[in-house]
Amino acid sequence: MNLASLLETWGDSTVLAMAGALVGFIFGLAAQRTRFCARAAVMECCEGQTGDRFSVWWLAFGACLVGVQALVLAGWLKPSASRYIAPTGSLSGAVLGGLCFGAGMVLTRGCASRLLILSANGNLRALLAGLVFAVTVQASIAGWLAPARQAVGSWWPIDGGPSRDLLQLSGIGPTGGFLLALLAFASGLYFFFKTHPGRWGLAVGSLSTGLAIALGWGLTQAIASQSFEAVQIQSLSYSSASAEMLMRMLSSATSPSWGFDASLLPATFLGSLLGAGVGGDFKFEGFKTENKLGHYLIGAVLMGFGAVLAGGCTVGAGMTGGSLFSLTAWLTLIAIWLGAGLAWRIHRSLGWTI
Repeated sequence: MNLASLLETWGDSTVLAMAGALVGFIFGLAAQRTRFCARAAVMECCEGQTGDRFSVWWLAFGACLVGVQALVLAGWLKPSASRYIAPTGSLSGAVLGGLCFGAGMVLTRGCASRLLILSANGNLRALLAGLVFAVTVQASIAGWLAPARQAVGSWWPIDGGPSRDLLQLSGIGPTGGFLLALLAFASGLYFFFKTHPGRWGLAVGSLSTGLAIALGWGLTQAIASQSFEAVQIQSLSYSSASAEMLMRMLSSATSPSWGFDASLLPATFLGSLLGAGVGGDFKFEGFKTENKLGHYLIGAVLMGFGAVLAGGCTVGAGMTGGSLFSLTAWLTLIAIWLGAGLAWRIHRSLGWTI
């Protein structure tokens, strides 16, 4: 059965949900088995010990870039229609939101996707922080934090279209984007095997983590091309998906229609749960003396507000949007790393456990 038949039989929303489930499951399983974590990668860089965790993150990011840019070069993906490029954006939102998110993920010991993966492994601290994150995201989208988010975003707006597309701004186009992606991927492979010689299983897991994002872009673009309805092309992003899942849990009458995001979180959770079962990693963990509850709560609020302000999390904006070479997405990714590094310095100066 081809895609057109699936759409005719099941409808756009169901097929999109199936795509979200597939992509989320692959990402959850691969990220759990590889211990993929942006926070851990930042911590290694801050401590001058770029190695195990950074090499996994960088290889996944390189695979994401080359996979997505290959789709663009082949004409199977049109970045200009994505939310990271088409609508009006905000440079102030990208920078300040990224700084907030980066600081928050240090306090919570993980970004949005990492909290979800750890929750599936029995980590109750991550589960609580994830719930607070989801509530804050919804409050920032359409609740009491929305006016503050809108005010900060209005400080430095940027027009949609070419103004947000780094490949058009630089004039290198899709070919240049693919070459840059190949360079990042090659450096990722070199650094990974220098750090993890012979670890082919870990390499496959890292590649699968990054390519899951390319798969999401490719599937939603294919669905949009075959559908008679307007379909948003998208891939992994855990901020909006978290808010949507929260609304579904609170009230089915007011929850959005089914789509890609509706199945993303449950599938990622199940993928991580399977990975924990296979690896024997499942273990219930609560708060201990050194785990400061206030840090987790403050960090989750900072991440939730920052994610909406910046237009995504480390995966949603940094990797999913960054793979399209969106200007605001790259600013967000850089700001997340800077915010995390600043929070790390403050932690160390105060003698707090990181």
